[in-house]
Amino acid sequence: MQLKEIIVRLVTRQEHAHYHKLMQDHHYLGSAHPIGETLHYVAIWRTQWIALLSFSSAALKCAPRDKWIGWCYRHQFDRLNLVTNNSRFLILPQWHIPNAATRILSLCQRRLQADWMRHFHHPLLLLETFVDPQHFNGTIYRAANWALLGSTKGFRRASAQGYQPNASPKLVFVYALQRNAQHLLSQSHLKPVYQCGTPKLMLTASQMNALPTFFKSIPDPRRTQGRRHRLETILAIATGAILCGRVGYKGIAEWAQSLGQDARARFQCYYKQERYHAPSEYIIRDMLIRVKPDALDQALRHWSEQYRATDESLAIDGKTMRSAIDNEGKQVHIMSAIGHETLNCYTQKKLKNSAQTAAQ
Repeated sequence: MQLKEIIVRLVTRQEHAHYHKLMQDHHYLGSAHPIGETLHYVAIWRTQWIALLSFSSAALKCAPRDKWIGWCYRHQFDRLNLVTNNSRFLILPQWHIPNAATRILSLCQRRLQADWMRHFHHPLLLLETFVDPQHFNGTIYRAANWALLGSTKGFRRASAQGYQPNASPKLVFVYALQRNAQHLLSQSHLKPVYQCGTPKLMLTASQMNALPTFFKSIPDPRRTQGRRHRLETILAIATGAILCGRVGYKGIAEWAQSLGQDARARFQCYYKQERYHAPSEYIIRDMLIRVKPDALDQALRHWSEQYRATDESLAIDGKTMRSAIDNEGKQVHIMSAIGHETLNCYTQKKLKNSAQTAAQ
């Protein structure tokens, strides 16, 4: 076989069933269900399939990777879309030929960035993968200049509700698609080209515990009889969902249902039959419509005031007010300082002309 004859391309929709069957039959982990943004690739020699690869959404938490990048907890959640996980790499039987795997991985890396932009409309900066040392040594990734960062802590996802200890920690490898990928992922403010959607936060356990307390003073418009979910719980979950990037009643409800038992306990969800239950979309919509807007706004202001000190950088911007001319015939300018993370406006100053603005 001539390695130069190998090509790598995306699996078409008509080929997905065949792709998953081969992966299920020959990969020791079986076929993986798509997780978030996912692309499947096939390596072909002449007309024969010789290898399969898949790239999916990055792991939510990975201590060696997160330490290597150096990003803070809040930045991590908003930038995970710039990282993808090589979740499967299978060389089909009878095609274990020296250097073929490295060649295939290299070809895939070359086209992955363009394919990702075309399908998901945002760039990638980093590739990651996990290798089980009980089965492999990661030789392919070492040969392809991937960096070994260490091992995972040995937990596996047992269900939608949480994780369980795993006796087999995985080796963590990463590959930077740009030389400055580490710097871009860790800096306090992303350039617009790397931003995807609105800024989102990842709530810590302490923030989940604290959120309901900000809404306890809001009067509940419901009758006492028949209440299951506390008003402060409903409002805290709605606030948390919006902070994490969800939009609309349906998005808030989906985020609420995705919460694990520990997170629901922190939000003080309704407890019955040894389980915490999240409010439904109907309850969330009903409460957000009926709650007093002024009281809700005041509670949110208190939350913002307490956490605005966490801003690591400020955006300074100026605007010229249209049709705002003083007695001297000069237009009014407004300069504002806004926190990148919390979006709080710390100060705002009116000036009469651009020369004064520059002097300030």
